Amino acid sequence: MVEFVGREDELQTLHQMLQENNQVAVAAVAGMGGLGKTELALQYAMAHREIYKGGICWLLAKAEDVGIQIVRFARTQLDLNPPENLTEDPNQKLLAQVQYCFRLWREGDVLLVLDDVSDYEQVKLYLPSPSSRFKVLMTTRQYFGGIAKLSLDVLQPEAALELLKSLLKETPGRIEKELAVANQLCEWLGYLPLGLELVGRYLARKQDLSLTEMLRRLKEKRLDERSLSKSKSEGNMTAQRGVLAAFELSWQELEDEDKQLGCLLSLFAAAPIPWKLVEQCLPEEDAQDLEEIRDDSLLNLHLLQRKGEGIYQLHPLLREFFQYQCTGLEQVEEFKRSLCRVMVAVAKDIPEYPSLKQINAVTPAIPHIGKVAKDLIQYLSDDDLIWAFFGNARFYNGQGLYEQTLPWYEQCIEVTKKRLGEEHPNFALTLNNLALLYKSQGRYNEAEFLYLQALALRRCQGGEENPDVAESLNNLAILYELQGRYSEAELLCLQALELRQRLVGEEHPDVAESLNSLAGIYDSQKRYSEAESMYLRALELRRRLLGEEHLDFATSLGNLAYLYQSQGKYGEAELLSLRALELRRHLLGEKHPDFALSFNNLAALYELQGRYSEAEPLHLQALALRRKLLGEEHPSVAESLNNLAKLYYLQGRYTESEPLYLQALEIFEQRLDANHPHTVKCRKNLANLRDEY
Repeated sequence: MVEFVGREDELQTLHQMLQENNQVAVAAVAGMGGLGKTELALQYAMAHREIYKGGICWLLAKAEDVGIQIVRFARTQLDLNPPENLTEDPNQKLLAQVQYCFRLWREGDVLLVLDDVSDYEQVKLYLPSPSSRFKVLMTTRQYFGGIAKLSLDVLQPEAALELLKSLLKETPGRIEKELAVANQLCEWLGYLPLGLELVGRYLARKQDLSLTEMLRRLKEKRLDERSLSKSKSEGNMTAQRGVLAAFELSWQELEDEDKQLGCLLSLFAAAPIPWKLVEQCLPEEDAQDLEEIRDDSLLNLHLLQRKGEGIYQLHPLLREFFQYQCTGLEQVEEFKRSLCRVMVAVAKDIPEYPSLKQINAVTPAIPHIGKVAKDLIQYLSDDDLIWAFFGNARFYNGQGLYEQTLPWYEQCIEVTKKRLGEEHPNFALTLNNLALLYKSQGRYNEAEFLYLQALALRRCQGGEENPDVAESLNNLAILYELQGRYSEAELLCLQALELRQRLVGEEHPDVAESLNSLAGIYDSQKRYSEAESMYLRALELRRRLLGEEHLDFATSLGNLAYLYQSQGKYGEAELLSLRALELRRHLLGEKHPDFALSFNNLAALYELQGRYSEAEPLHLQALALRRKLLGEEHPSVAESLNNLAKLYYLQGRYTESEPLYLQALEIFEQRLDANHPHTVKCRKNLANLRDEY
């Protein structure tokens, strides 16, 4: 016997719903096929049979007229024999007999179960009067307005695993041996009780079949996998159908327009779906008509779930079922093209460096952009091809989640090269973006190789007088500055600045970027007066062109603050640093590498002023953030280690300082080189420390 797990709270709630009303308590145990509605009703009846002294009457709503079933039950189980002549109206004969049976029913409370009700109006006529001792429990796939409703959801992951274990208890240890796969199996089945029971029983019969192989078969054959069909040997199951057959019952109740909408929804990723995206996929359809189909058909039949305001989701197996039905739908190809069009438009709206507000706004769309990149790129035009990948890359990169960004750019390079070839401008653009990512990860040598490749391609494609060439020159200059190659960096940055001024004019964000880059190169060489002039020009341009609520403006504030700090202008530096910190907190949140940079710079400022107690927690926070976001081997982590070590050195805490210097030096030597300015400085710091004791 299979254990009944995961529904203890629902059983208790159901009992309370049926008992708390003196009138008839009609509790609709609603939900899509396979959730175990009938099993829950059965378990409730078995658990509480002692309190229903008048008996439990179980009726199959779809099998036969409910009135006929009630009269038959009364005759066979209660020895009642309702007369034929209770009324002269032949149309009221059956109703009169039902009422007669209710009046003479055995004493005590009665539980009347109506299983699988599809039309409430057809059974309402036969229900007992509100003042009677009868309790009525219905199971249904639909929603009946005005009736107390207990809506079943899928099982919780722990309960789903427990159900699977109970089905395989004859082979102990089988789940534990492949525990991770067992959890994946439950997830693939969407924690649906019917799917879990069918697959569990199938595995119980196939004792040599591993869970890994079972999962592989499900992924390959989907709903056609035989384990999801009910075996003739499973006579003790409450459910009478397999998954496909169970869903088919609801499918048959849908109109053509309902089915089309269901198929469109199944093309989205297996994630919550913003309804506005669905409407955009069907621009010629009336929004109110779509809403009616959604609410009156798909939601009413529990084929779709509302997850929040404007957010809906298909159960994973229902999504499989709708895709299964899509194969015979002539509109499916157009639906795929429409979905791609909408998701590309969303991707193009994601800025290269999105703010936290923009990230939160686009988050619900991200899985669906990824779905297009994974499964539907053949429906994208050549010009739109990169955006299925760029959308997700910008989303993750904008949060400083570089490891999650990487596969999107790598896949984009592979796909772009295969379809468009290496001579296409978008291939060079993708190389450039991957190089930017490598730079952010501290992978400077790999970044340089890609930058040079992108620059060469752009020169071939558009000649020297090309904004893309200017971008590549500027990016390469920034990289060289990070590598301590200042003379090369300055030359390239000046070329980029001159080219941008000539192509786009003085009043352009690209010019501000080049000014900021050149200022950074001068700052690194302690050419402070030149750096200040450039930083101020960049700051003013960004203020005027982008506004003071822009990430680039925050960057300019932080850079100018760091310069003033180097010049000993501590008051001005602190004011700008705090402003940059708050702006980054507002725009990026507190889990971003740039926010860690603000901590680092402010800590360095306090340290120079001898405000060690204020500097230390900031250094520690910067180090922790950088380790978490960038990994242990990133040059920025080495910078934080070096800075914290220096703070401890200044406080005379030499034993705490030395191991930090050693860690920083090892990273600098590995990720930069032995002669990089950062490496040289760290080595000198360590030598000074050792001279002290």
